[in-house]
Amino acid sequence: MRRQASQWRCSSLWVFGGCSGMVSILANQCSFVTGQRVRRAWQMGELYSSLYSERSRWSLASALWRRFQSRHAGAGKLVAALAGVFMWEEEKIREEELRRSASELQAMEGMKSQNLSRVVPGNVDAGWEIVMEKKNFWLWRRPILNSHLYEYRVLGTYTDITPRQFFNVQLDTEYRKKWDSLVIKLDVVDRDVSTGSEVVYWATHFPYPMYSRDYVYVRRYDVDLENNLMVLVSRAVEHPYVPETTDFVRVRSYQSRMVIRPHKSFDENGFDYLLTYCDDPQTAFPRYCVSWMVSSGMPDFLEKLHAAALRARNQEVGIRDYAGVKTKERLTGDAAHTGAPGQMEYA
Repeated sequence: MRRQASQWRCSSLWVFGGCSGMVSILANQCSFVTGQRVRRAWQMGELYSSLYSERSRWSLASALWRRFQSRHAGAGKLVAALAGVFMWEEEKIREEELRRSASELQAMEGMKSQNLSRVVPGNVDAGWEIVMEKKNFWLWRRPILNSHLYEYRVLGTYTDITPRQFFNVQLDTEYRKKWDSLVIKLDVVDRDVSTGSEVVYWATHFPYPMYSRDYVYVRRYDVDLENNLMVLVSRAVEHPYVPETTDFVRVRSYQSRMVIRPHKSFDENGFDYLLTYCDDPQTAFPRYCVSWMVSSGMPDFLEKLHAAALRARNQEVGIRDYAGVKTKERLTGDAAHTGAPGQMEYA
């Protein structure tokens, strides 16, 4: 029995030693293969660096990532979360959102000759009530279901600036830092190749005694030559480049839709605009307090925007011509955005 037990222990040790040796060999082999692949990837990167510009490399990387996403949607989300990659395919603003926003203004056309305080915005949505009415400016609100918040809608007209100026001033983040004293930080942190969409980080002062807020949102704009419209849609997203910090209160629920209809052309004075807006500033104030702040703050912001557009025209301030870039894309079929930061045409 002792001899058999000894033989069994020897056999066990031999088997264990053999398995251990196999595992060691396998680990070495995996390490070797991984090392080879890493070196090969580095060599390919060096090759592409010498052959392509930074803009071309960014476009190539984005195309490869979109291809991976389309083939492995579930795995792509997991890899993106682990690697800190923004999922453009999931978060981008789609064509139907732009069309739906444009239809909201089109549904209100022909109503300006009526008493707009008694007309429901869009003539199809229920629950709107007039909050403010003055010359060339109407403000409505309606409660958001299962919430203490309101959604707001503004219909307005300007006759002393062009649609292009008004549109570009809204989009130019560098110029806004100059005319909006509430801005703390405002930067484009990411761009999409296929749509020209941008992810924007915005930190702003809030009225005392509230803490400053910050927003991370994706925005997409379009110039519709056929229907003579300009559209800008924004909504909150999460992005790995700008994680939440203790410096600001992060606003996670936010959306804004602006549609502009020129009276004549994009470069002649006069246009109507429709702004639909809602967000959750995460305050402890009652609904009526938040409503008062938004209702008073929105006309003030729009007037600052109008004044900034006037200054940009009168002082010939160089602002980015987003409308011109999008118009060029429409006419030529070329994508003006590359997915990487770069220079754009200026007005």
